[in-house]
Amino acid sequence: MASPILPGSGLGSGLDIGAIVTALVNADKSPKQTQIDNATKTNTLKISGIGTLKSALTAFQTAMTNLGSKTNPAFAGYTATSGTPAVLGVSADNTAVSGTYSVVVNNLATGSKIASASFAGGAASAIPSGTLKITQNGTDYNVTIPANATLQSTRDAINSAQAVNGISANIVTDSSGASRLVISSSKTGAGSDMKVSGIAGLEIDGTQLMGSNPAAGDSGAVNGLAKDASLTIDGLAVTSKSNTVTGAISGLTMNLVTASPGTPPTPVTVTVDGNTKGLQTSVQAFVDAYNTLKNTIDTLSKATPDEDGKLTVQAAFTGDSLARSLVADIRGQITAPSATAGSPIAYLSQLGVMTDRNTGNLTFDTTAFNKAMSTPGMSGKVQEMFTGTNDTNGLLARMSKAVDPYLKASADGKTTTGLLDQRLTILNNNTRNLTSQQLALDLRVANLTKTLTAKYNAMDLLVGQMKATASNITSFFSSLNAQQSAK
Repeated sequence: MASPILPGSGLGSGLDIGAIVTALVNADKSPKQTQIDNATKTNTLKISGIGTLKSALTAFQTAMTNLGSKTNPAFAGYTATSGTPAVLGVSADNTAVSGTYSVVVNNLATGSKIASASFAGGAASAIPSGTLKITQNGTDYNVTIPANATLQSTRDAINSAQAVNGISANIVTDSSGASRLVISSSKTGAGSDMKVSGIAGLEIDGTQLMGSNPAAGDSGAVNGLAKDASLTIDGLAVTSKSNTVTGAISGLTMNLVTASPGTPPTPVTVTVDGNTKGLQTSVQAFVDAYNTLKNTIDTLSKATPDEDGKLTVQAAFTGDSLARSLVADIRGQITAPSATAGSPIAYLSQLGVMTDRNTGNLTFDTTAFNKAMSTPGMSGKVQEMFTGTNDTNGLLARMSKAVDPYLKASADGKTTTGLLDQRLTILNNNTRNLTSQQLALDLRVANLTKTLTAKYNAMDLLVGQMKATASNITSFFSSLNAQQSAK
């Protein structure tokens, strides 16, 4: 007799086969799944922490770089101001001395500009091939002129070959269509006049003014010969090859913009003074940058209680030596004495920068700072402490270097060399490994579910068959008993 019990229905045994299989599978799966889930949560937390820490370190390093900028220095020990910036711009370094100066700019330094004789054929005029030699300050700059060259292609060849040396060329064409090759140099100062030779028709003697030497074919210097800048400082005559004048006044750089106007020329008043207020602002910016980084590291390292206040929630770097090493490396530069020899300022504490014993953050006592700055010459020493006497010994450079090993990248951008990137590589490998473990566990669970379901369905079918057999036997004997009773 065929059994009416269907496989998997549980009708044969009366058991909930689906619930039994699920319970057995979950019991087998749970320990490994818990392990994977916990490891994934921790790994993801650490990856996020690496990203946050990298951003914080990059921002800190950028802050150090900006504070140490040479073009816009935050730690300028002295401020220099010009009464007439349109004539004369000024800046001061840490060797400056407070004072006032009267400066007259007689004329600016000029460079050499020369023009060839005119070519009636204009820019398309044929130029012989060969080597064009441009001589300046005893140095020859050679330009190869190929066959079938024109005045225009010659100009292009000069610009391509000599732009790096500050030499450029162009073509000027008059109303009749005749063209001249005009060559200019960015070098200024007397004696920087150029000469051109080597190509017939392009010989130019830049030491002679145009038209002053008929034998030169109406070529020569344009708008005068190159000359030095001329100025007076408090009535003392000064000349300079460049319009950027350094060394004339100790610690002061003057950028000449134009000649002083008026007859007689109107002097420009230059004032140099200590930059106490600006330095105070910059020291505070330094302290703020450090504290911002320190607070980020603390947040990433400190375990916190959960919402119920019972369990401890680990942070990305809780108990991690990397975060402790980073703080130690940075603090090592803060507490180290100044790297500039002979400076009266050896430690930040002398400027009122102290460490809070409870938080480890820096504090800035502006009263102590202003008291220290009342000593003559201290402005320059503060600048020297932070920016150094070279590119490596200032506090800002040393602070930036302290975080370099954690952020460092290879020149090709492909090799992982920074400590954080190395750690991130390990964590990403962990992610891939955990994904593989999860896939393997899912496959195991699927196979185990299939196997157990088949076994329990088989059992259920057997039990159903046995029940049917028992029912048939019972019916047989009941029928037999009924027949006997009837007799």
